[in-house]
Parts: sequence; C-alpha cells; structure tokens
Amino acid sequence: MSLSRRTVVGGGIAAGAAFLLPGAARADGADRPFTGFAPPSTVLREGTPLSVGLDPAPIEAAKEQVRSHQVAAPGGRPLYPGHVGLMAHDGVVVATQVDGFALRHRTATEELARSVWVPMRRDTIFDLASVSKLFTSIAVVQLVEEGRVELEAAVAAYLPEFAAAGKESVTIRHLLTHTSGFTSWLPLYSRYPDRASRIAAVMNQPLTNPVGTVYLYSDLNLITLGVLVERLRGQSLDEVVAARLTRPLGMSDTGYNPTATPRTAATEYQAVPARGMVRGEVHDENAWSLGGVAGHAGVFSTVDDLAVLAQALLNGGTYRGARVLDRRSVTLLITNFTQAFPGDDHGLGFELNQTWYMDALSGPRTAGHTGYTGTSIVIDFDSRSFAILLTNRVHPSRSWGSINVARQEWARGLGLALPITPRGSHVAWETGPEHASTAVLAVPLAVPSTGARLGFDLVAETEESDVLRVETSTDGSTWSLVPLVIRHPGDTRTGEEDGTVSGTPGEQRWAQVRADLPAGQQVLRWRLTTDATTLGRGVSVSRVRVVGQGGVVVDGDASPDTFSASGWTLRRRS
Repeated sequence: MSLSRRTVVGGGIAAGAAFLLPGAARADGADRPFTGFAPPSTVLREGTPLSVGLDPAPIEAAKEQVRSHQVAAPGGRPLYPGHVGLMAHDGVVVATQVDGFALRHRTATEELARSVWVPMRRDTIFDLASVSKLFTSIAVVQLVEEGRVELEAAVAAYLPEFAAAGKESVTIRHLLTHTSGFTSWLPLYSRYPDRASRIAAVMNQPLTNPVGTVYLYSDLNLITLGVLVERLRGQSLDEVVAARLTRPLGMSDTGYNPTATPRTAATEYQAVPARGMVRGEVHDENAWSLGGVAGHAGVFSTVDDLAVLAQALLNGGTYRGARVLDRRSVTLLITNFTQAFPGDDHGLGFELNQTWYMDALSGPRTAGHTGYTGTSIVIDFDSRSFAILLTNRVHPSRSWGSINVARQEWARGLGLALPITPRGSHVAWETGPEHASTAVLAVPLAVPSTGARLGFDLVAETEESDVLRVETSTDGSTWSLVPLVIRHPGDTRTGEEDGTVSGTPGEQRWAQVRADLPAGQQVLRWRLTTDATTLGRGVSVSRVRVVGQGGVVVDGDASPDTFSASGWTLRRRS
C-alpha cells in the first residue's frame, strides 16, 4: 500500500499531529530521492517513523548508542554528560531524545552534589560553537541576494582595511568556502587588549597560503564576514541575525549572549582565562573576547529552533509564510564550490557530503556543520530529512575527547531508517552497518560452456575505504574480480568497473549491473569489507539473475534459498 506525499499546513511543531492515513505507508524510499525543495507550506509535525514509511529499528538503535556514551567505560570518561537529539523526515519529527545533564560538574575534576545536577530538557539552550558560522553565512547570502554584495567581489571592496598584507584578491566566496589562504586560528583573546585591536589583527593578518590554492578551515574567514555584515547593515551581527533570520522564523530561543538559567547547558570549567564554569556565555575564547558576538561562534539555540531552520532550508528558504532566502540562494548554500579539493566539499558556509559525521545521510546534497562544544546538524535535501544532535561534550573539560562516533550514530540511525525497496515483487539482500567487518553473499553456479550473463540491481552507498567486490571462484580459495558494466536509469552514461565499487556516498538510486561469466562450476559472491572508522549506508543487491544460452541458471527471486549470506539480510517485497 502506498500514499502520495501530502503537504502539511499549520503552525509550530505540534505534539501528536499526524498527516498520513492510519496504516498508510510512504511510497518514497531512499532509492527515490526527492528533487528540488519541499513544498513551501511544509511545517514540522510530531509523528512516528512508521507514519512516514521509515524503519524504526535503526532509529531506536541510534538512540541507545547515543545514550550509552553518557556512561564511562571502565577506566575512562563519558563522552558527554547529556544530550538532546531530533530526527525529521519529510516534514515529520520522527524521533527525539533527551537524556543526561545540562550541569553536573563544579570544576574540571569535581562533581557537584548529585542533588543539584540539572537534567537536560528538550528546550535546553546549547552553545552551538561553530554551527554559528551557518547563521553568519546566511546573513552574507542575504546580502548577495539583495545585490549589495557580489560573491566574486574582493572583500576589500566592502572592507578596505582587509586589503592589508596582500589580501586584495580574496573574495567573498573564498571566505565562505575556506579557500582564502587564512591561517586556521589566532589567539585574539590573549594577544590583543580589546575588541577593536582584535578585529584589526584579523584585518591585518597576512595569508598563510596563496588565495584559492588550499582548503583550510579558518575562524578568521567567518570573523571577517561578521564584520562585513555589520558594516553593510549598520547594525551589530546579533541584531542582523535576529531581525532577518531568527525572528521571522519564530526561533525565539536562538541568539547570542543568553543568561545562565536552568535551561542553559554548561560548557567548560576554564582556569585560563579565569572564567570558572562557563554557562550562559560563549565558550569560544575569541568570541568571548569580542563581546560574545562574532561571525565564527556565539549563537545559542535549542533543538527545536534548529529544526525550524533546517526545515526552512528544505522548503527553499521559507517557513510558516516567512521567507528568509529565495530558492536560488538556498541552492547556492548547498552547491559544491570546492571541487578542486576532493573530500572537502563545501557550499557557502555549509559543509557538504562529510561522511565523518553525516554517515549514512551523506550525499552531494547533504549539508551541515559541527560545533566544538559537541553540536551537529545534518540536512539531507535528497531525502528531505535532517538529524540534529546537541551535547555539552566540553563540560567539564575539552580534553575528554571527540564525540564524532555519536554524531555518526545519530545520522546513521536516520539514514538507515530510509527504506531502499526492491523494484516490483522482488527480494533484496542488504548489508548491515558494521565497522571493520566482511559481509559475504554467495551463490553456486553451473555456467554452460557458452558462458552466461549476470544481471542485478545495485545500491552501493559506501565511503572510499569500504569496498564491494564482485568475484568468482572455481575452488573456493582463489577469487577473480568480475568486470562490471553499471548504468543508472535515465542516465545515458555507462560506467565500467573492474569488479569493485566504493566511494559512493549519497548514491541512493538503483543501478543496473551487467557482467559476463565464464563457463564452468563456480561460486559467485558479493563481498563488502568495511574499515574501522565511518560507514555509509551499505549495499543492497536485488533482482539477481544469471542467464545462459540454455536458459536461467539462477533466479534470485525464485530461489533465494540457494544463496548463503554472512552479514547480509534478506528483504522481501510483494
């Protein structure tokens, strides 16, 4: 049973709301990516994974995994004291989780009395750290949209002092895409006495690399853009973001310099500078020294406010009738301007296709950002889905480690929940999400003397280091790769592979694969090997048929029991 997509109209994120008929299932799977944007009238509603055709099991697994990191391993420390997470798909909030504590520690080494620990709430306000860069980037793109700034114009055309030390050719695009040549960071807070001298230090800073020759993530890029926004608008950055972004979208819990309340998550205990337990003011020392308002850090928000921003972008720049960007501008945000630097895909302010935290949601049209304090947002335009994870991982100390594993798990849970359905009445074999593993699907064949033709449908969504190999063997010990011809429906290009497939994050369409098999008794197998770091969605194989001159040798739909599988799961659709 299927039901066509319906537009959701209403206000806010309403508890218990539903927009699908009882028992109905979504016809759209991960293998049927959306194009363009969601209907502009789409407003977030609470629902369940099943209500929009998602598999709840991966989502529940992700919840448990993310929760488990709040418990210290023997001899170790927890990754964070608490978290708030949200997942949404096609306008429906399908999962939330609130767990742990917003405040737990007195110092870097001493806990508060258990009776005064402050629990996380769904409306806990988090220091977003570098996720703030997205707000500055949107403010700049709004200026581009209005014609007040040209993307390829020199920054010095708007900030003449920026031309110092040989930066005359740095453009607005260079700053937005971290290809300016700037160094990553400067200790502005400790090296200069006041805000004016700190800003001047950025303007006077020479480049570390020639303009446009390297991708190097730099806070200085966004500090500069924050100054540019203030100069052209005649307002402080916090006033601009409030007037032109958060207030129109109804993001009432988002802004700079909040006060410390029970709703505010604590960050780090800082002895140098002597700030004590930081709570209600920005954690980043440079942003703090700039008064809490800077282009690279300083924004505080909640998971529900960020959900509204994510949906507004999926809607093409509008939410509940308030338009903050036009559709062309949103397209620019998620256009890869750094193709010269493979692996560092970057739109205007937004990172793209980063498997190290986007995991199974990764793809060319997946945008997002992370924050040093333990925050992340992942927005997949192809599936109209997003996953937000907010933690206070630097509470009480930044030295307690990275939370990338949790970011991956949260995004992976939603990515794996998106169905990949066999075409028609077929079966499909799918690999599971396992690090450092080998999954093997095999079938014995008796290929006639004239040879045979192999055909199957394939979705392979893997990172470069997770490799699918299609192989044959006559003795079970020596294996030979089977050269493949791969074609996507609707695509006139045909790809030829040596028998291996990898490096295809976001490849969610069924491809048609064909190959010639030699004569004789043999075993055909699909073998996926994964490394110990990130995972893509994995591999799905469907409609397997081997046909020789005398007829069908193997029909995977008619006789799936002839296959042996380790690490693969059989799915049926009738």
